[in-house]
Amino acid sequence: MNIRKKLILLIFALGSVVGAKCQDVGIKTNLLADGLLSPNLGIEIGLAPKWSLDLTGQINFWDVNKHKWKHWLAQPEARYWFCDHFSRHFLGVHALGGMFNFGQIKNSSKFLGTDYSPLTDNRYQGWAVGAGIAYGYSFILGLHWNLELELGVGYAYVQFDKYECVECGRKVGDGHHHYVGPTKAAINLVYVF
Repeated sequence: MNIRKKLILLIFALGSVVGAKCQDVGIKTNLLADGLLSPNLGIEIGLAPKWSLDLTGQINFWDVNKHKWKHWLAQPEARYWFCDHFSRHFLGVHALGGMFNFGQIKNSSKFLGTDYSPLTDNRYQGWAVGAGIAYGYSFILGLHWNLELELGVGYAYVQFDKYECVECGRKVGDGHHHYVGPTKAAINLVYVF
């Protein structure tokens, strides 16, 4: 069974084993990731009045405008809410892990010590793991709807193989990268049960 199917089954399994009471389970999507053509789905489960567990998965398995932009990402997060869960300010501790296949993305940008310009002429394929902390705020829009803003920073270890071009399979190098910076940015639309 491939990793995508396992991630989807895990999300549904978590939702089925928890007795859903009012305001104890939320289903969400990150509108920022959706805007970047990376479909995602999250489930958040209230564990205690001020604690919740969030599991978000993101996947993109197609090319976008002749650019290679394929990846999957899983990001579990434990959250401490200053009010009740799903309401107002929260702090989170998250992990992240995933695989990627990026290339032919024209740019000349550098951000926090990471140079993204090689993505213009090369393709990179590999995996990443990391962890971080986050701050967020959840606005209650109605009885079942919330809008959640979140920003996180942390560390990711990235291991990759470098290929000459997007279509060819000739490997020209490999390496790793230690990334420190933003690890989470979300504008989540949440449906709370």
